[in-house]
Amino acid sequence: MKVYEGANIRNVALMGHGHAGKTSLVSAMLYTSGGTQRLGRVDDGSAVTDYDEEEVGRQMSINMGLAYAEWGKTKINVVDTPGFNMFVHEAKMAMPVVESALVVVDGVAGVEVVTARVWAYCDEFQLPRMIVVSRMDRDRADATRVLESLTSAFGRNVIPLQLPIGSEKNLTGVIDLVRMKARTYELGGNGKGKEGEIPANLKDAAQEAHEKLVELVAEGDDKLMEEFFEKGTIPEEHLVPALHEAIREDRIFPVLFTSGLGNVGVDELMDFIVDYTPAPTERPPVRGEVTSGNGEPPTRKVADSEPLSLYVFKTVSDPFAGRISYFKVFSGVVKNDSTVQNFTRAAQEKLAHISIAQGKTAVPVTEVHAGDIGAVAKLKDTLTGDTLGDKAASIQYPKVKLPEPAITFAIEPKTRADEDKLGVGVHRLMEEDAMLRFFRDPQTKEFLIAGTGQQHIEVAVSKMKKRYHTEVNLKAPKVPYRETIRGKADVQGRHKKQTGGHGQFGDCKIKMEPLPRGGEFEFVNDIFGGAIPRNFIPAVEKGIKDAAARGYLAGYPVVDFRVVLYDGSYHDVDSNDLSFQLAGRIAFKKAMEQAKPTLLEPVMSVEITVPDEFAGTIMGDLNSRRGRIQGMDNKGGNTVVKAEVPMAEMLTYGADLTSMTQGRGSFNMEMHHYDIVPTQLGRGRIVHLVPSTRVTGGLRAALLFCHVRTTSTWLGVAQFWRCAVAWVSWVRQ
Repeated sequence: MKVYEGANIRNVALMGHGHAGKTSLVSAMLYTSGGTQRLGRVDDGSAVTDYDEEEVGRQMSINMGLAYAEWGKTKINVVDTPGFNMFVHEAKMAMPVVESALVVVDGVAGVEVVTARVWAYCDEFQLPRMIVVSRMDRDRADATRVLESLTSAFGRNVIPLQLPIGSEKNLTGVIDLVRMKARTYELGGNGKGKEGEIPANLKDAAQEAHEKLVELVAEGDDKLMEEFFEKGTIPEEHLVPALHEAIREDRIFPVLFTSGLGNVGVDELMDFIVDYTPAPTERPPVRGEVTSGNGEPPTRKVADSEPLSLYVFKTVSDPFAGRISYFKVFSGVVKNDSTVQNFTRAAQEKLAHISIAQGKTAVPVTEVHAGDIGAVAKLKDTLTGDTLGDKAASIQYPKVKLPEPAITFAIEPKTRADEDKLGVGVHRLMEEDAMLRFFRDPQTKEFLIAGTGQQHIEVAVSKMKKRYHTEVNLKAPKVPYRETIRGKADVQGRHKKQTGGHGQFGDCKIKMEPLPRGGEFEFVNDIFGGAIPRNFIPAVEKGIKDAAARGYLAGYPVVDFRVVLYDGSYHDVDSNDLSFQLAGRIAFKKAMEQAKPTLLEPVMSVEITVPDEFAGTIMGDLNSRRGRIQGMDNKGGNTVVKAEVPMAEMLTYGADLTSMTQGRGSFNMEMHHYDIVPTQLGRGRIVHLVPSTRVTGGLRAALLFCHVRTTSTWLGVAQFWRCAVAWVSWVRQ
């Protein structure tokens, strides 16, 4: 393969809403440029960038895919990104390694939820962007309606550089508003259009659109504005460089029209990418993270002459080829079999058999120049977000910051063999998916897997089964309730046991009081005069901690309380650590009886983004979930609702939100604080949470009786009478 330098490279990311036609457009670009022998399709698995089993089976992009097209003397590196809410973080991961974004919009639907989301990503990374209206050969595709949707969402700087010739099944070509020429195609042909004059019925519309384009370009340049006023237009030789500069500076967002499946306008699109999008060498010097004491971040110019540095932006764990790392060379030249330093992990790596990715095919190369994208397999320590380079010139590029996962499931292996393979399989998946989390809850003792949504977790589980032959069950996680107190107590805990020889004796007096939420546990030693020897005081504290960890109401840890040890007594012979631990436990249980124990539940901070028409539905649903609305914002036709909602009410929210918003809503959720479970819910919740072995049958019966009285739950005649008898027995005691 020919080696390209930075000035002859264009790195673009295709992003937008799901089913907008991104993958079909990439396939058409490769076919038109001669990179493939047939026009790949998503539905039959022949698309170059959708090759994973899960992607083919689900008919959707799940991971970013890489490909390249050689067009004239330029190499176009294309990053095809997913467009569904649960996988759109892959688009954000691609942002640092491209110089421009092609925001793909469906010719019927116009601007959708993820369109606005990736647009915000481009704003965050200050990335020049172009809009490609695809699937213009669909029924009900309408250029005028789509342009209105775009200008309404993104402002007047959205301007068409083309107009379609025909519509729906009669789409035959596009009009270039810069050169004022038409290009026509055979629908489903080889993608090479024929240039000609603009059809007579479209000349007036094209002239009007051309004048609007020229006027908008001239606004940003005084010389062009003077020329525009003098001549009434701007000649092509001045308009092209001015337009290139306006796009690079984000002053203009041009709109083009295509059909990927019909292969219409694709050659014009690639001409546009070559002529108007910035090359890697045009970008400002790339900033690294601050590592020196003077606070100045190091920078690297994108040039072959600079010291070598490269950034790993994607890792794929292939069960046969091993770990494959995709990288962007920011400076210098990477050569085969070179040894580089991993600045992130302080390790050395050998880059053997470097290649260029064409979907799942690795095309071997001997070197990769600054600004280009390459791949290498079997690096030992390198993961996504790592920086590698020349050991003598250290730099570390910042990692992409992703939101925390929105949903968590408990995961358990089906068999003992699956249990042995679970850890390996999950950690391999985590290497390639930065939004996947796997951890063990120390309170509930469950293994948990977290992701952006239910479908995201299901895809991970399916990959584990197919790739690593590990089968697991998913279930809703246990809610990590806690317990606390609302009152004060002053009690004595005495443990005394005589066995004939040395006995056991421990005696302590404590005061218990609540702490503010988040205070956890505080132990105060207020002993004077040696009522309890110093060496036994830690034993009292340990006994209280052990009892608190086991809980009082429902077996959940007791938190946010202070214990003051102020008096006690001991025996010279019979007292020991164990005796005072047991005395501490007894004192804790007595204090809990007096201190008004209550149940705490985790409350999540939730941010929900939905189209404006669903805002009322979402608000009503949050209120039914005991949510507290914290605020609302409007962003480009979407409403962002911020709320605090109990975790117990959010376990199935992903599926519910999809149902309420027709799949157009998204949400992020993270732990915020613990709060008291309302009284009307607390009694019933305690009944269902308390294991029968945790408390006496009488007390459990009392709780059940209260539950019957407060919620009118029908327990069955036999169970009710057993409960009533136990209640009477407990009252008599």
